[in-house]
This record gives sequence, C-alpha cells and structure tokens, in this order.
Amino acid sequence: MPSTEIPSGLAVTRRSLLNLLPAAAALMGTTALPRALFAQESQSVTPRPTPFSFELLAEEMRVLAAQPAQPAVKVEGSFLNDLTYDDYRNIQFAPDRARWRGEGETFQMAVFHMGWLFNEPVTVFEVDGGMARELQFSTDDFLYHNGLDARIPLHEPLPGVAGVRLNTALNRPDVSDELIAFLGASYFRALGRGNSYGLSARGLAINTGMPAGEEFPRFTRFYMERPALHSEETVMYAALESESCTGAYRFVIRPGIETVIDVTARLFFRNAVDQIGIAPLTSMFLFSEKNREKFDDYRPNVHDSDGVLIERRDGDRLWRPLNNPPRLSGSYLGEMNPVSFGLYQRDRDFASYQDPAAQYEKRPSVRVEPVGDWGKGAVRLVEIPTDLEVNDNIVTFWVPEGKVAAGEARDFAYRLVWGALEPAPGLDVAYIYETRAGHGGVSGVENTEGTRKFVVDFKAGLLATLSEGAAIEPVVTISGGDVVTSVLQKIAGTDIWRLVLDVSGTQGAIVEMGAHIRGYGRKLTETWLYQWIV
Repeated sequence: MPSTEIPSGLAVTRRSLLNLLPAAAALMGTTALPRALFAQESQSVTPRPTPFSFELLAEEMRVLAAQPAQPAVKVEGSFLNDLTYDDYRNIQFAPDRARWRGEGETFQMAVFHMGWLFNEPVTVFEVDGGMARELQFSTDDFLYHNGLDARIPLHEPLPGVAGVRLNTALNRPDVSDELIAFLGASYFRALGRGNSYGLSARGLAINTGMPAGEEFPRFTRFYMERPALHSEETVMYAALESESCTGAYRFVIRPGIETVIDVTARLFFRNAVDQIGIAPLTSMFLFSEKNREKFDDYRPNVHDSDGVLIERRDGDRLWRPLNNPPRLSGSYLGEMNPVSFGLYQRDRDFASYQDPAAQYEKRPSVRVEPVGDWGKGAVRLVEIPTDLEVNDNIVTFWVPEGKVAAGEARDFAYRLVWGALEPAPGLDVAYIYETRAGHGGVSGVENTEGTRKFVVDFKAGLLATLSEGAAIEPVVTISGGDVVTSVLQKIAGTDIWRLVLDVSGTQGAIVEMGAHIRGYGRKLTETWLYQWIV
C-alpha cells in the first residue's frame, strides 16, 4: 500500500473550512415542518421561466469552461456582512415558508441564510414541466431570535442564499425530518432512517494534499425539480464552478432506511489539474481503542467514522481503520474499477461512546458505488492530526489514473448509500470487528522499546464456526518495519478470533501492515490494512 506524507502547510485551507461547516449546519435547526398550504414568496415580481434540462445545464457549463474563470461575487454593503457567529445561531428558516408544503407533498424545501461565513450568494430555481423559475427569498422567510430581529430590515429581498435543504417524513409519518443539506462550497450531508448527521460528501476535490494547493469548487446554482404528489424520490441539479473546472450535477434522492443518492457529474476543465478526487467524503476521527491514551476523556471512542472499506470485483474486501496521526499523512490504495468504497461507522453500540448528546453510534456510513467502468486508479485516504472533535480531519476519494489536461471533459456516475450499513451482510468472510493498539512486549513487564502491539479482532463468517486448533493461519505483510511476534487465538465463548502482532520500527518510519486469516484453501476474512507512523 504506497503512502505519501503531506507537507503540513497544505491542509490548512481545507481544514479551516471544514472546522466551521458542521457548526454552521447545526445552527439552522431541524424544526419539523407542518403540512399547510404553500406560502407565496414575498416579492410581487415573478421571474420569467426558462427552458431547463440536464443537457442544457451541461452545455452551459461546457461553454463556461472555455472562458476565463470569474471570481465569486461577494455581497458588500449589506446587513449580511455584519452577522456574526452568534447572530447566525439565532436565524431559523420559518417553517411555514417551506416550499412544496401541502397535502400529498412528500418533500419540502428550505434554504440557509447568507452571512457569517457564507457571503457568496447561491441561486435556487424550481423546475416544473421542463421550465426553471428562479425562487426569490427575503427576510420574511426567516425567524430572527433573541433580539436579532431588531437589527434586520423588514421585507428585505436577499441577494441569494447560502444553501438548500430538503425535509421528508424519514422516521415517522407525522414529522418532516431533515433529509439532506447542501451548505458551503460543494459539501452536502444526508441521513438514513435513525441516523444523526456525521460525515459529509462533496461534489469534487481538486488537488487535495498536493503541492499546488487545494482548490475548492462550489455549487453556485441549484435547480430543484418539483416532485409529483406522493413521489418516493426527488431530483435536483447543481452548477459547479471553480478556477480550473466547471460541472453539471444531477442528484436523484430516494429516502429510506438507507437513503440512496444517484449522482451524475459532467466535468469540464479549463486548466490542467494534477489530481481530481471523485465522490469525496470527509469525516472526523479523534480517538478509539488504538490511540485513546492521548486523550483524557471519559468516553471510550470519539469519531464519526472508524474505517475505510473497499470491495473489489473479485470479492475481496479491504478494511483500513482510521487514525489520528502524529503528523499529516496520506495513503493511496490502488484499485481497478472497485465495486465500492466508503467511510463506515461500524461500531453501533452506545456503550462504546457514552455520549448521549453527540450520539456517535447513530452517525451514518456512506458507501460509494461506481456506475460503469472507472478503470484504474486509487482510493486515497488523507488523515490530519487534530486535538478537537469539531475538526473534520479525514478525507477519502477516488483518484483516476493520470492527470487531467486543460480542455478535457470527464463524466462520472455513482451511487451514494447513507445509513447504518451492516459490516458484512450475508457474507461468509469474517469482518474486522475492532482494532486496538498499545505498547509492545509482554503485559506486566517493562515495555519493549521501539515496538507497538496491534490487536485485530475478526468476527462472524465461516471463521466463527471453527474451534481452537483449526488448520488456519494468519497471513501478515509489512513494509517499513518488522513483525516481532504473531499470535492467533479464538476468544472463548465468542465468535471472535484475535490476531496479536508485535511490530518494531525505527523512529520516524512509516510502517505499512496488512493481515488476513486463511485456511482450508480459502481466505476466511477481510484484509486488515493499517499505517503506523513511528
């Protein structure tokens, strides 16, 4: 598993934005929206509808890519510029102003207010019958709490919004829950049934962790297709713009126990790009059983996701537990057109987190399923050190082989599945239940200098039916270090087999490890991958 470290200065811009996005989304609240008649916009002038289709949007973005990039328009001289973090916390979209509210309407649409971090207007259109009409928003569409309303002009038209969100009856038929929210650059988050918000997806990553510095494309326009009555899915479109790229996106969203989003992306590059990241996911990993000794915290685990899972065409499954490394690092997991990859929260037990407010056991996993042949490339994982759980410090995405040339166009289609995804549904292979780590050597005696112990638990599958003494063996690979001891045993009274490795490495080295269990002519487990920065 080739790896590369990232110079420390490169992640600052990306991380600074991610630190603030979760808080910004939380400020808007998820107030249940009652069923009522549709609330009319406050403006008396209705914009004229224009023809719309995904093909027309893609053609427009193709033409834009042939022109010089235009800087994002920022609002100046407005009350919006004076809104602080505390002000933003006191702004709520008015429930009775939600679009598409009424009997038989499955989905309801709301928007996020501009101001604070969000000073670049986003335009929202409603698409109905192949025609797009710009939606107008004003201060009448929002509630301003705790005295903020005294500073807000009445009936003031807004130059745009910060983002959009959709609500639906996800968990119970009488409550319209927040389903998906697009807020900031090209970031968005969604929920499956019973989930609470955790990791985010985004439209595109450009030069993440590369020497040229990262570029952040943003969705500048959203086109919301008005759903038919009682529809079980909704469709939306987005225009993506950045210095090096433009794009047209189509999202088909189907809520449920697992919320499924089918994404089509057409990208047009005006500049050469060293690395693009397709279907990027970003999350937070602070600590678990592997690195808890660094944190004086009553909670056993703090993370939105605990690993990357890759499913290969030959049926092999790779599990890479996440880490909070001592310094910035990254890994490239080379693949050929994988079945899927994604960030998972496997541990669903409240006892593992002990945090009734954060409810980390309810954070969604997200599986990315490529549609069509994505060819040769790599799943890249970037891990950034952090001391705080408010920081998103994990990024993973697909990197197609080769650089992107100026004038090139690329199409990608994929499915995002959000929910409490099972570790290994119906599979014969055991999955990796837990990874633990600590000082190397024999317990109860002085620690062995320069070694670290890794404990990997394999659970379920055919392996669970075997007894101690079965003709099985661990297959361990390592680079950058050495395996000092290796012990495999079944934990009595459980369906768990435990592999214990003592590994040595020199100070500053990057040690890459892999392990699985084999026996009776077959591979019996997922492959465990891990990176130890000594």
